[in-house]
Amino acid sequence: MFSALFSFLGGSAFRMVWGEVSAYFKAKQEHKQQIEMMRLQAELDAARHTRDLERIRLQSDLKVSEVKVVGDLALQKTDAEAFVEAMKNAMKPIGIWWVDAWNGSIRPAMATVALSMWVLALSRAGFVPTGWDLELIGGILGFYVADRALGKRGK
Repeated sequence: MFSALFSFLGGSAFRMVWGEVSAYFKAKQEHKQQIEMMRLQAELDAARHTRDLERIRLQSDLKVSEVKVVGDLALQKTDAEAFVEAMKNAMKPIGIWWVDAWNGSIRPAMATVALSMWVLALSRAGFVPTGWDLELIGGILGFYVADRALGKRGK
């Protein structure tokens, strides 16, 4: 009888019990592995999300900087164009004789006063020019000689 019981337990019943126990442990191990894979995937997704946010933030900062640069360039261009237009219209007669006479005399009068004061200061120094005097002479000659020569050629 014991031999029949051992035969029964050693045969199909033992294999069935062992199969169920091993299937349980195998399923438990696969479940643990799946959970670990899901945890790792979540960490990878979080890292990818962080990288994407940083990339978007950087692109946004670069676009803001680009917009600022473009805006500054447009403003500088507008300022330069306005200055050129103001210089073109500065000496244009407006049609009122006394205003046109005043505008025509201010620049030469101020230049005459400034040059007279400088010549007076230079005469008090015995007509010995300093470095500043030499720079001023160069600036005046450049303005009156070069500016007019370039103006005649249309530059």
